Amino acid sequence: MILSGKTALVLGGARSGKSSFSERLAQATGLERHYVATGRAYDDEMRERITRHQDDRGPSWVTHEEPVELTRTLGAIDAPGRVVLVDCLTLWVTNLMMQGEDIPARSAQLAAQLSTFEARIIFVSNEVGLGIVPENKMAREFRDHAGRLHQQVAAVVDEVFFVAAGLPLRMKG
Repeated sequence: MILSGKTALVLGGARSGKSSFSERLAQATGLERHYVATGRAYDDEMRERITRHQDDRGPSWVTHEEPVELTRTLGAIDAPGRVVLVDCLTLWVTNLMMQGEDIPARSAQLAAQLSTFEARIIFVSNEVGLGIVPENKMAREFRDHAGRLHQQVAAVVDEVFFVAAGLPLRMKG
């Protein structure tokens, strides 16, 4: 598939193939590639996971690590002739929750500013609302914040894809 719009949201479950699909979309643009990583390495397993992702992408990507100030970082690296891959929105929500941030306000800010960017932007995020209702309050709040953010971003991006078993389904665009 080829990215036909300026902005896209790629949703899927864990190990669905959403990140590699998103990287292929970005590469197919032929534009200068930037990767915004929102994850934090709290343990050795996460550090290994991050290193593996960096190695898989190779040196043709400019990586920006930004766990919280996503909108500001997007503004700082925005330029025509670039494609920016943000991986991932659910880790961003986690980081905002852990810092006690106003997630509805941050989500609305991100969605509102998307149309102002000149770069092509691809967001990756985990669809977490397909399973059972979580048993604890924090997990339910996380699921709800992620779901609302996905709805806001999906409403303003040009394209939305859902990836399962490595197979992308175009949902919008």
